[in-house]
Amino acid sequence: MIRFTFLITACFWAACAFSSPAMAAEPTVIYPGEIWQKAKSPELLEWSSEKLAAARAYSKEIGSAAVMIVENGMVVDAWGEITRKYQLHSMRKPLMGALMGIHIAKGRIDLSKTMAELGIDDNKPSLTRIEKQATIADLIKARSGIYHPALGEAPGMKAMRPKRYSHAPGTFYYYNNWDFNAVGTIFEQETGASIFEEFSRRIAGPLQMEDFNVHDCWYNTGTESRHRYYGFRMSTRDLARFGLLYLRKGRWKDKQIVSSQWVEESTATHSVIGSYRGYGYMWSTSENGGPYPNIHVKPRIFGHSGLGVHFFIVLPSRNLVIVHRVDTDIPGPYPMAIQLGRLLWLILDAAGETEIGENPSIETAGGVRLTADIFKKLLEKGTITAGYMTPPGLAEKSEKSFTVSFFPNGKLSLFQEDVSAKERFEDTGKWWFEGNKFCNQWKRFRSGRKDCIYLVLDKKTLKMYSLNGTLDSRLKMIRE
Repeated sequence: MIRFTFLITACFWAACAFSSPAMAAEPTVIYPGEIWQKAKSPELLEWSSEKLAAARAYSKEIGSAAVMIVENGMVVDAWGEITRKYQLHSMRKPLMGALMGIHIAKGRIDLSKTMAELGIDDNKPSLTRIEKQATIADLIKARSGIYHPALGEAPGMKAMRPKRYSHAPGTFYYYNNWDFNAVGTIFEQETGASIFEEFSRRIAGPLQMEDFNVHDCWYNTGTESRHRYYGFRMSTRDLARFGLLYLRKGRWKDKQIVSSQWVEESTATHSVIGSYRGYGYMWSTSENGGPYPNIHVKPRIFGHSGLGVHFFIVLPSRNLVIVHRVDTDIPGPYPMAIQLGRLLWLILDAAGETEIGENPSIETAGGVRLTADIFKKLLEKGTITAGYMTPPGLAEKSEKSFTVSFFPNGKLSLFQEDVSAKERFEDTGKWWFEGNKFCNQWKRFRSGRKDCIYLVLDKKTLKMYSLNGTLDSRLKMIRE
């Protein structure tokens, strides 16, 4: 029998190791003025123009609309429509978090106040007495336990929403639009100010954002909830300024915009979501890994994604802010998480980073591309068994081990380890080859859809690549 241990690389913010070059002296702190300063040459900042060109070409291939890379307040490179104001989607949350921090420091908002004390309720069915014990702190950490329908929920969020009353306030993390929308209601109630006008006055103005306008922002209302969805549009170059503000611990030139204590506290991990990722106060975080598949960034990083395709990230150890945008005003398809990780790998490779994992492109893969004949020879010794953690599609539900068996007769089986019979997930399916593509289909897993990939055997590692040539996952082989 041939046994494999599966090392999954597909997760939302995450994966594993990163180093920053030693510097002889602290760099001069640079802030943009009315316009950004751009390096005359990436090489002057010890970046590779050739490798940045490769990142630029790949971003065009996957459908990126704009990318901006800022190191120590200086633009290393930027391409695409960086002045165009795209929807932020979920990247609105760190912006709201910054406003909360400003007014908490001024004593206008008290994180310990409960929904009952604030008079916060919702449409029928109303909040229960227990739900009303959730605090503002619970909401900004997405731990309210209030699973009421919310405006702006994506279909996946609705499907994954826990059952109403299933968790007490403060006890369970769930990325919950009800929490984030209610924070907006509370902010306006407690401060007497409009979210967008206050953002313009407190943040966009002092940061000299070049494109922001309150008229590009909006509220959505509906019957699902009385708490409005607040939406932002922002350009890539303005979002980079916001990222730089947090890189500088809330300081902009000679003014402290957001308290450094709030920046530190809000970008810390308050909920551990997986092996490498977490959530702070309306910020996604990553400790010793992440934030996307195929890129290993070891030190702490933070940021946020929008619709799973926009992102901005802050890498304090590298003094770096990276912003990626997609035109989500038009229908997809949009870049996949593994492709975003590959783009981030190319960008950090251009920066000279070496401990970021292997190049996730199939073109650079070592080993042998497996054909049907070669794979069948592997099965001559018996069933191939693969044990792995948190497969895509199940990661949100479980962190348990799974075992997959590939049988010589073309059948598949999946079995969940280390759980009770009641919690166990089991499935069966089939595998086959179409040319050089390995294809499989489960009855339940991946919603029963057909999936094809390329296989590469590199010594004792079986690598799986998507049809776009990007590393998807790896199986570590152990012979018994």
